[in-house]
Amino acid sequence: MSRSALRVIEVSGSPFERGRQYGTAAEDLITRSIGYYSEALAAQTGLTWDQLRAKARGWLELCTSTAPDLMQEVEGLAAGSGRDVLDIMVLNVRGEIIYDAGATPPAPVPEERDDVDGCTTFVLTDGAAGDGHMYVGQNWDWRYGTQETAVILRVVQDPLPTVIMQAEAGQIGRQGANSAGIALNANGLGGRFGGGVGLPQTFIRRLVLNQAELPDALNVLFRTKPHIASNAVLSHASGFAIDVETTPSRNGWMYPQDGLLVHGNHYQAFIPPQLAESYRPVSVDSLFRVPQAQRGLEKVRSAASTEEARKLIRTAMSDHLGFPESVCTHPDTRRPASRQWSTILSSCVDLTTGEYLVTNGTPCDHSYELMPWNVFDGPGSAHESMTAPSLMEITE
Repeated sequence: MSRSALRVIEVSGSPFERGRQYGTAAEDLITRSIGYYSEALAAQTGLTWDQLRAKARGWLELCTSTAPDLMQEVEGLAAGSGRDVLDIMVLNVRGEIIYDAGATPPAPVPEERDDVDGCTTFVLTDGAAGDGHMYVGQNWDWRYGTQETAVILRVVQDPLPTVIMQAEAGQIGRQGANSAGIALNANGLGGRFGGGVGLPQTFIRRLVLNQAELPDALNVLFRTKPHIASNAVLSHASGFAIDVETTPSRNGWMYPQDGLLVHGNHYQAFIPPQLAESYRPVSVDSLFRVPQAQRGLEKVRSAASTEEARKLIRTAMSDHLGFPESVCTHPDTRRPASRQWSTILSSCVDLTTGEYLVTNGTPCDHSYELMPWNVFDGPGSAHESMTAPSLMEITE
């Protein structure tokens, strides 16, 4: 597929102004995204766009009380793109709406995989890359019809860390890294939990990326009740990484083994008690995507240069075992257009140098492109904090 250039957007100012700038710069993509989800979600859930907007209204109070600045960004997004706030909210809670629709008759139950963002996430640290760098990233797999609405967004929000992230146009959070050296990669897990309204994933993920300190970022994941289960890989430029499987009830976690961590769309750290008796992965291809990506990424340990390390990462994330639902996912033409999946983009963030690289589509046929900003440019730069004097030096 021939693709137009990836939309790269930078915003700054007050929360409302940041949202307004974003909405203006992505107005056409937001309109396209709303058009796509109007049809796709109607086919999947049986709900009209007005009914989807009514569903999204149910999150306004919680989002406003928990993250008022982000809701101001949503209001600015609506103003800048000429849409209603509820239109923007649907784009930010689309996963939660799909989850609820699958559990609420008489809407048709969606195919299980469509409940989650199917992604393969990785961390290379502690010598797992031969060039000595720390790499984090993922293949972001989602519906093929949204491929043209992906954006790379840089949010300058002094005194908070500056954030670089990839998202669907109109979303205020997904996955990325910040100037304090904190990175977040995420993928869906599935499972039915109930228990009332929880915070949407777009808000949780942005709240993580807004943190300047690692404990605060972890606290977002452990103290915030999500509406749906999701896996979060939290990394720090110091070399630390942890995988947290978050659910509305409790979390599980694990760490890299020999510097390598790979996560897909099944529970790998624990199986929640509510699911234990009848658990089945929402995406069975996750069961081979994870070991395939691990096998490929192990080779990065032997890289003699940064160029070779990044080439080996791209090769690993281009694996086609199980094609088309492979590590590098391609549309399955046997399915209706609205149910076809693809790797929207592959990200590779160098937390040693601060370089942020993405492929504009599937990594097998698109090279990593260097984004025009360095992750560490902004308040609370990780490079500054890691070169600060130690406590012993201060007290001597």
